Amino acid sequence: MKIGLLIIAHSCIGDELLHTAEAMLGVCPLNVTTIMVPTDFDTDTADAQAMDAIDLLDQGKGVLVLTDMYGSTPSNIAHRLAKEGHVNVVAGINLPMLIRILNYPTLDLEELTEKALSGGREGVIFCRAKHD
Repeated sequence: MKIGLLIIAHSCIGDELLHTAEAMLGVCPLNVTTIMVPTDFDTDTADAQAMDAIDLLDQGKGVLVLTDMYGSTPSNIAHRLAKEGHVNVVAGINLPMLIRILNYPTLDLEELTEKALSGGREGVIFCRAKHD
């Protein structure tokens, strides 16, 4: 059994990041579901959809939930799912974070959460211009 992965994000951000990661890796080694949160969403419907996704993804090892921006609507939906030892939530998804997660599909929930955090942090780099 593996950790489930749920991405809750504005518009198509989650889908696009997942498709890009799958294209780069050639495979998606985790069970992943994305939830797109449009601007005209219904909170109750989104919460129910997210809970259904957690139930579907959790095979007994837990679910890692990624969201795009802390404090945003997708983040608030994700935060309501958080359960210690069962559902971890990380805000600020980026492609390096997602690639890091997918490269370590056999880790447990806490270890995979740490990989998400390190991948996200280490993937943000200031690229200085070269001076002649």
